[in-house]
Amino acid sequence: MLPLQGVTVVTLEHAIAAPFATRQLADLGARVIKVERPGAGDFARGYDQRVRGLSSHFVWTNRSKESLTLDVKDAQAGALLRRLILDQADVLVQNLAPGAAARLGLSYAALSAAKPGIIVCDISGYGGDGPYRDKKAYDLLIQSEAGFLSVTGTPETPSKAGPSIADIAAGMYAYTNILAALLHRRNTGQGRHIDVSMLESLAEWMGYPLYYAFEGAQPPPRTGASHATIYPYGPFPAGDGKIVMLGLQNEREWRVFCDKVLQRPELADDARFAANFKRSAAREELRAIINDVFAALSAAQVVERLDQAGIANARVNELREVWDHPQLAARRRWGEVDTPAGPVPALLPPGASPQAPPRMDPVPALGAHTDAILAGLGCSAADIGAMRARGAA
Repeated sequence: MLPLQGVTVVTLEHAIAAPFATRQLADLGARVIKVERPGAGDFARGYDQRVRGLSSHFVWTNRSKESLTLDVKDAQAGALLRRLILDQADVLVQNLAPGAAARLGLSYAALSAAKPGIIVCDISGYGGDGPYRDKKAYDLLIQSEAGFLSVTGTPETPSKAGPSIADIAAGMYAYTNILAALLHRRNTGQGRHIDVSMLESLAEWMGYPLYYAFEGAQPPPRTGASHATIYPYGPFPAGDGKIVMLGLQNEREWRVFCDKVLQRPELADDARFAANFKRSAAREELRAIINDVFAALSAAQVVERLDQAGIANARVNELREVWDHPQLAARRRWGEVDTPAGPVPALLPPGASPQAPPRMDPVPALGAHTDAILAGLGCSAADIGAMRARGAA
């Protein structure tokens, strides 16, 4: 039995933050009913067609869910949605525009008055109040507001993260707070209101650079793929043109690196490099020394020296190489989920084990579960047909 089996989540969600949170609840066995707009659905369905005609974002964040199409502004459809929540839901998740859920009568205050055990999780860009409440918020904009772009990229060019990390951060905090609220309800019988913002979530992830720049101190510089304050730590070219990523964390590793990898043990006692802050300040000089040694070696030879010395290192993989990563294969981390376009591979959730295999049910077609869910609420086939004819279901 999965940990959340018996828990029902109703979600009015789109894009990434809320779908990522609820997919993880579904992975743990929750029944997740995804309410989508008739005809169009979650707008992330249309982001691209890279997975056999389906959207890469949607396939990633929506397995194991049921798709219910309802025009929530239609009086009958809105009443059915409220009834579904009050009759069946343990959790309501929504990332509609600020205030939209409240206007539909789906705020925590309105729902908890009728159902004290309900858990309502609101996800937004900036939170449910404050001067930024109504600003539009996309992932890049939150990366900018949270200061992420100020420490990421090169000295000349700030760069966003490739994945939607502000959405992912908010989704993770929504997920963990919902789990905590379910435990709270089990102990007290009371539900909870959860208000998660993308800005606060990413600002929490920015804790180290924020403290590094505490009380007006100089912030960490943008240093590309190198670490801003630890050196050597980052990419270095080998003689065959390939890049090796390596990192040192302490003075013991620095001494071993000089002796076993660079084969220049005298550098360990060079006053220019005698502490991390000195190496970081003199990184151009040290980079030239490292590059000169590595230029005579292939990437494989560099990695061999690093491994023998116990120095952390990694390949700079292309995405195609991640699909075939030997460690993921050896640990059997790939599963499979069905989609409207056929089965596709899917990475098992981190932490999943044979003793607690995750739920890996299909990615739903738009409205695939509408008839069954509405019938369960007492709607006849004629009722459903009439709603569908006017675009309400």
